[in-house]
Formats: sequence, C-alpha cells, structure tokens
Amino acid sequence: MNGKPNDRLDRVVAEARRAREQREQSYREQALKIYPWVCGRCTREFTRANLRELTVHHRDHNHDNNPADGSNWELLCLYCHDNEHQRHSEAAAGNGGSGSRPGATATHSPFADLKSLLKRDGGE
Repeated sequence: MNGKPNDRLDRVVAEARRAREQREQSYREQALKIYPWVCGRCTREFTRANLRELTVHHRDHNHDNNPADGSNWELLCLYCHDNEHQRHSEAAAGNGGSGSRPGATATHSPFADLKSLLKRDGGE
C-alpha cells in the first residue's frame, strides 16, 4: 500500500462530508427562499447578520426527504432545533420526552373545556 493505512478511510470520510454539506446547502438555500426567516417554534426573527443560527429541520427526521415544495422542512433556531431532536430522541427511547419516567404521558388538557368556560364568562 502506498501511504498510510488510514488515507483511504480519510478520503472516504472527507468525500461523505462534502456530499452532505452540498446536500444541506442545497435544501437550506431553498428553504430560506420559501419561508420567512423566523423560528417556527419560538418565533425569533433573523437577519443576514444572524442567519447562520437558523437551521432547516426535517419534520420526518429524514435528511434525504427534500421535496421541492419544502413540505418536509421547517426553519428552527439552533436552540429549538436541538430541543426538537432531544425530544425525538427521548420519544424514541420510550420515555415520551416527559423527562420524568419512561412511558409517562401528559393526561391533563388545560383547554379541554375552554368553550364552556368562555360561554360561562359571556365570551360567546
């Protein structure tokens, strides 16, 4: 073999990273043209000065699913994007993202009786 044993592996990894960066750049540019520069969760607004902090999130978590209409994307700030992936990881691990105990789910619905409450207070 000519060169170090890891040379081939390094080339393969570098090529894979370049391909991923090109793919990401392509759908990122498309998403930034389609959607307003606002985080879909916290509604923080972005400008060219801080646009690097706005990410493209794949709703189905499949980075190869990039329809031209952007239906699988949403723009999220770095913090909300990290939070979304953390929630997804926790749900996949079986604790539903509750953080309290595995399998725990919320049972309280604070707005379940909102319509009758509004009627009672003369809102309707």
